[in-house]
Amino acid sequence: MDATTVLAQVTGNIATVGYGLAAIGPAIGLGIMIGKTIESTARQPELAGRLQTTMFIGVAFIEILALIGIATPFIFNAL
Repeated sequence: MDATTVLAQVTGNIATVGYGLAAIGPAIGLGIMIGKTIESTARQPELAGRLQTTMFIGVAFIEILALIGIATPFIFNAL
């Protein structure tokens, strides 16, 4: 193995760890948001529809951030 091959393998491994870290933040955010929505629904069941709608909008924004974090290296040809 030459130095270029070793560098490519190290870069690929670091990128894989980066993708994992990019997914942890949105996962924590989703867990907190969904938990709070369930808690709010338990406290005021008559608002369940409005809370669910707002939650789904928030889920969409969090998932978009996760997608951007994972897709950015591909967009800028970092790999």
